[in-house]
Amino acid sequence: MDVYWLEQTEADVPAANDWLSSNELLRLNGLRFAKRHADWRLGRWTAKRAVAAFQNLSALPHVLARIEIRPAPSGAPEVFVANRPADATISLSHRSGLAMCAVAPGNLRLGCDLEVIEPHSQAFAADYFAGPEQERIASAPAEERDRLLALLWSGKESALKALREGLRLDTRCAIVNCDVRSVDVNGWSELYVLYSGGSDFHGWWRQADGMLRTLVADPRPGPPIRLEASPYVSDYAAICA
Repeated sequence: MDVYWLEQTEADVPAANDWLSSNELLRLNGLRFAKRHADWRLGRWTAKRAVAAFQNLSALPHVLARIEIRPAPSGAPEVFVANRPADATISLSHRSGLAMCAVAPGNLRLGCDLEVIEPHSQAFAADYFAGPEQERIASAPAEERDRLLALLWSGKESALKALREGLRLDTRCAIVNCDVRSVDVNGWSELYVLYSGGSDFHGWWRQADGMLRTLVADPRPGPPIRLEASPYVSDYAAICA
């Protein structure tokens, strides 16, 4: 099964909000905190750009405004185009001014996550990781420990998003298996997540610029395919061209 991905930074997001729908503008205006405001805009921008590229739509503001990302009752993002459910599933993640959107055709289980490689306390591993994972982290060479922990955590986050529950579920019930030294296809390496509730997910991970990305899906996905987003052009510029 083909899965696609796109990343955008805060610098990619236009200053104007004409690419948002009226309902999205109401939601944005209700966000009081500056960081939440910026993160929400970045996430919506990245998702709309990914969906537009996936469906071969133009990047004009009025076209992007017809694409809405609405929360399901679980909180998982769902795609609507022209007020109708789109034949696509997405997953979103953002961290440190970077956002990632994974998208695939149809209705399936899909999750993605971004994580910064950074130190964590021993208490973090004890609280959120299963016994075998804690042993693996403890026995890893010191220079690999932070990356391994970030990778295992990101794989858990992706799987819990694919289950459409997120961190409401016990992270210790999702056990991630991967080889931190392998690189397979276009910089992506395989991983596997077993959830004790009876679900399992195959997926991929990638490291670049101090960040880890993971993506899992059911059915089993092929190596993620990077989307090529068309240049963004404001409606005014398009009319004057």
